[in-house]
Amino acid sequence: MSWAGTGEAYASSYADLCAGTGPRLRELAGAARGRSLLDAGAGDGRLAAAWRDAGWRVTACEPERSMREAAVRQHPDLDIVDGALPALPFADDAFDAVVANFVLNHVADPRAGAAELRRIARGVVIATTWSASPSSFWAEVTALSGLTPVAGGRLPADRDFARTAPGFDRMLRDAGWHPKVTELTWTWRPSIDALWRSVEGGVAGAGAFYAGLDGAGRVRFRRAFERLAAELSDGGAVPHTQTAAIAVERVR
Repeated sequence: MSWAGTGEAYASSYADLCAGTGPRLRELAGAARGRSLLDAGAGDGRLAAAWRDAGWRVTACEPERSMREAAVRQHPDLDIVDGALPALPFADDAFDAVVANFVLNHVADPRAGAAELRRIARGVVIATTWSASPSSFWAEVTALSGLTPVAGGRLPADRDFARTAPGFDRMLRDAGWHPKVTELTWTWRPSIDALWRSVEGGVAGAGAFYAGLDGAGRVRFRRAFERLAAELSDGGAVPHTQTAAIAVERVR
């Protein structure tokens, strides 16, 4: 799945969802005390800016240009650089803390990516992945539309991992981590408009699926979305209960 060109659509939709882990991550990392932190896969810079505001010396690293552009527009004083796992442009033990929020579930080799995060951390390293995500909502929309889901999209068996807390733990241990993995569940309440912007903007699996449809398929998908969103709507929002697996290791 390509994230190319999705920066603005992500910033106005899923960035708010992914920021739901922010308070817990800052709690796990401890007091800033001016320590250095890398936010790997920083997206639109929302969490990196929150880390900075909490007193950390933050470097944001993001490989997708449209995401970096969105981050610069929203947080012009944020230090953001181009870099992608599993080869980040930093020395060993470069940061007191390294954080990758919903990143390892998007890279081609999660174990190599996880090992790279640990390489550059000299204090604490934290990573998250989804145990339950909006994909279930979009699967319902697809079924309601009568369209055929696209097969594939998963990593090769020797690189994939079970999208559960135990599965995340096992994958990280394969990569040399010794993590403590917990889960966090919360309710995301996007507006109907924000959800649809994510699709039209090509964000995540649903956006990629929609982009591949012909005109008639897009009409069917839109109608199914509007029907399901109306059924689930609570004051104009569509509540989604989400769960993240959060892994923490004190490296040194």
